[in-house]
Amino acid sequence: MGHASDTGGVKPMSIAGRLVSERERLVGMTDAERAFRAQWLKDQHLSPNEPYFVPEMYKETHNPIRRFYRAPLDKFRTMIEPMVGADRALKIRYFTGKFLMVAAFGYGATYYFKYNGHDWTKKGGWNVVQSRKSVLEGDPGYPQVSDRSKGSDYSDRGFKEGSKNLTM
Repeated sequence: MGHASDTGGVKPMSIAGRLVSERERLVGMTDAERAFRAQWLKDQHLSPNEPYFVPEMYKETHNPIRRFYRAPLDKFRTMIEPMVGADRALKIRYFTGKFLMVAAFGYGATYYFKYNGHDWTKKGGWNVVQSRKSVLEGDPGYPQVSDRSKGSDYSDRGFKEGSKNLTM
């Protein structure tokens, strides 16, 4: 199946005609073409009432769930619109929504990494593994031996430090 067309399957055409090009206008224009061009330019000016907001159109193009989650910021936009103007209020509404999404993601990530660590009290979680720095022959501290003295020190996932904190 093909993609949906913006023109409904009809080939697009310019309503300005050949006179949209400055070069074509310089070649020469008839009186009928001059009248057409003047009318076309006059038609480009919008009414002072434009753009007109149609509430029914908004309801048709936005489903109820989208209208529900957009409602708080839409209300915020209508509150600040008299103070800052329609265009600026729309931009503030847009960037406020983006900022709130980034802040929610940041708080969520912070909470997850703070309270879901990989330790002995739970099965899973965020595991951070740090490798020992490499020490080559001739470097100070060569040969670097493991700081773990016995086998039970490996993979304890903070058990020894945790059990000390639990008794205090």
